[in-house]
Amino acid sequence: MRKVKIIGGAVTKFGRHLQRNMKSLVAEAVASALQDAGLGKDQLQGAWVGNASQGVIDGQESVRGQIVLREMGIGRIPVVNVENACASSATALYGAWGMIALGELDVALVLGMEKMYTEDRSKALAAFMGCMDVELVPQFLAEANRQEEDLKKTDEAKGGPPKQRSGQRTVFMDAYAMLARKHMQEYGTTQRHLAAISSKNHYHSSLNPLAQYQNTFSIDEVLAAPEVTWPLTRPMCSPIGDGAAALIVCSDAFANKISASRAVEVAACCLASGEDVIGGREESTLATLARKAYERAGIAPEDVDVAELHDATAFGELKAVEDLGFCPKGEGGPFAEAGHTALGGKIPVNVSGGLESMGHPIGATGARQVTEIYWHLTNQAGKRQVGGARVGLAQNAGGFVRGLEGAMSVTILKV
Repeated sequence: MRKVKIIGGAVTKFGRHLQRNMKSLVAEAVASALQDAGLGKDQLQGAWVGNASQGVIDGQESVRGQIVLREMGIGRIPVVNVENACASSATALYGAWGMIALGELDVALVLGMEKMYTEDRSKALAAFMGCMDVELVPQFLAEANRQEEDLKKTDEAKGGPPKQRSGQRTVFMDAYAMLARKHMQEYGTTQRHLAAISSKNHYHSSLNPLAQYQNTFSIDEVLAAPEVTWPLTRPMCSPIGDGAAALIVCSDAFANKISASRAVEVAACCLASGEDVIGGREESTLATLARKAYERAGIAPEDVDVAELHDATAFGELKAVEDLGFCPKGEGGPFAEAGHTALGGKIPVNVSGGLESMGHPIGATGARQVTEIYWHLTNQAGKRQVGGARVGLAQNAGGFVRGLEGAMSVTILKV
């Protein structure tokens, strides 16, 4: 197996790009990544393209990658289209990494792209619905609604004022809320802990000009915001959005050949999915995958200097921090409230703003997370730079199947 390196990366601004098409966003990201790497498009030997929802949103299927890349004059090379829910472009990186490590290619493009904003919001909601077993969605929503109604009755019995409700939500907000409530019952995690994570991430996004949201929220402001589904308020939840992210990956020999000025090793690139479990489950999918990634990279959790984690909600980050071994199980809430995951803390997490405020164009997120880590390890992160970062980790998740992950990735970069 050959060493694989990243020598360039780029991300468009995430947000509502109603006046731009996918081709425009991709052209911006790919051209910038090639420029960062010091390469021409004719030097690319392959491309892996991650996208999850274009078929649902605008009907484009089958050759999504070929269409956007041909528009900017990239052809002849193999183009592999990857659809794996929110982990689509992390999975694309896994494919490119493997082919380069095996010696099939020397340099390749990894692209993540998504346009989810349309005048018809029901299309975006349907795209998220398709990231679960659609036959089981009605049963799942019925249980989620039952839990929520029980909580409403409890609030009314206590004489509390009715909470303002946010608008439409994706099915994943219900899934994360159910997981959060279970964690609260088991470990005493509080809604304030979740608000501390959200407040921290919104502060981080104020330092990131590419973030979809760049406004700050205090912990109390997060708690006072409209409720999506208890215990999640709107600032605790990731928005839909549009955007693209691109990475240039290559062999160690290729990086040396072109004298790449900024090269970072992909020390581990691991992918897994959940499984049906009979009886107790002692270790989560992420904890198992993280152990494999740490072993492959030759590091321990305490060696990680900066991390980008899949915080589709604030609870997603809390749980990932525990599963990755950054703190003991059940202590993710107090760990965050103490400031340990903030910029300048023990292990800065989601200094981009995370999915909660950077935004979450689902097919672009995995590549965006890895690009963010690449920037920190090459001192290109601007005001949010983690000083002296030499090891970074990106964790991306996608979909739910019977209550467990459809896809889970852990990528570790080292300089």
